Amino acid sequence: MRVLVVGQGGREHSLCIKIAKSPLCEKLFCAPGNAGISEVADCISLSSENTAGLLDFCKQSAIDFVVIGPENPLVAGLADLLESNGISVFGPSKMAARLEGSKGFTKEFCVAHNIPTAAFKRFTDAAEARSYIRSQGTPIVIKADGLAAGKGVTVAQSYEDALAAVEAALIGNKFGEAGREIVIEECLTGKEFSYFAFLDGSSVLPLATAQDYKRVGDGDKGPNTGGMGACSPAMGLPENIEQEIMKTVILPTVEGMKKIGSPYKGILYAGMMLTENGPKLIEYNVRFGDPECQALLIRMNNDLLPVLIATREGKLADVELSWNQDSSICVVLAAEGYPGTPKKGSIIAGLTEAAASDPDVQILHAATKFHGNNIIADGGRVLNIVAHAPTIDQARANAYAVIDKIQWPEGFCRRDIGVS
Repeated sequence: MRVLVVGQGGREHSLCIKIAKSPLCEKLFCAPGNAGISEVADCISLSSENTAGLLDFCKQSAIDFVVIGPENPLVAGLADLLESNGISVFGPSKMAARLEGSKGFTKEFCVAHNIPTAAFKRFTDAAEARSYIRSQGTPIVIKADGLAAGKGVTVAQSYEDALAAVEAALIGNKFGEAGREIVIEECLTGKEFSYFAFLDGSSVLPLATAQDYKRVGDGDKGPNTGGMGACSPAMGLPENIEQEIMKTVILPTVEGMKKIGSPYKGILYAGMMLTENGPKLIEYNVRFGDPECQALLIRMNNDLLPVLIATREGKLADVELSWNQDSSICVVLAAEGYPGTPKKGSIIAGLTEAAASDPDVQILHAATKFHGNNIIADGGRVLNIVAHAPTIDQARANAYAVIDKIQWPEGFCRRDIGVS
């Protein structure tokens, strides 16, 4: 098969490594890819949001199967466009991708299908939103309805912060079209984690749990980011939690999406909070998480490509996943200035030597490019270091040992990924 992976981050590097190993994969492409991905796939200079360009490339290059990594092209309907032109796709339709593309849609969907989630209300009027916040008190959560590159959620601890978030979205147009409507919901407390499953429209193939570290600094200090690291499985969860999430969240989602005429095919990421009243849904993602994907795939023994194909073809009932019993960790190396304005262009050295120091540790590229013979930083989250071992402590030690061999003074990472 000739396969195209759409995207350019660490998630896509992880996917490309797995897919490239498949006996089914004759030729692998990635659009647009990055410096690391170019070692396992032919990188094509097409943005993941250039839907017309991607369709033309698929036709001209006789692509058999497309794996869409990021959320934006899914929400924009890239899967529908390709499928309507006879090209097979792993990833949900535009209508199914509303589960991530619209917070308001998701909250109403949860209510309609008895999926446990935080209490909420939707607003387009700032005065009404302010009045509601005053009636509810703080802490409270304000979310832009649409996609906002991970920057659309405010967990407000004070009235001032909450009102400022409303002002930014509804008056200041901070998030553009994505913030023309906001969702205000109760602030859930407890243990946050994520749960993943493949869905083929009718059947479910459970994966595993993972835990993301969203804040930029050690001890969960500083502003939220796209994720500074992850581990899998998530730590400190009760033994029966996965069965409970399947019963209360995943299976009702499958049936609910079928009922509204938008059967879900793809990977479903359920962001969860284990509260004193049981697990509740925080959000859905309609794609592999980043950096959760990297921590999950290093634990999966299966040839990934047949699983993705079975998901698209509605044949998950015939698939059985095999997992190693190790714990895994993914540590993000970010560029100075992230999550604000990252410093681009700095040279990253020592990658070959660092990779050779421990062949069981993956160095994944998330935002890199070539500048002559050098690899340079080209974004905020730049590298992912992924390790697995029988214990999370050993996996963490192995990952940080490799990090310490990378020569990149302008980069930084959290040093407490996988601690708690």
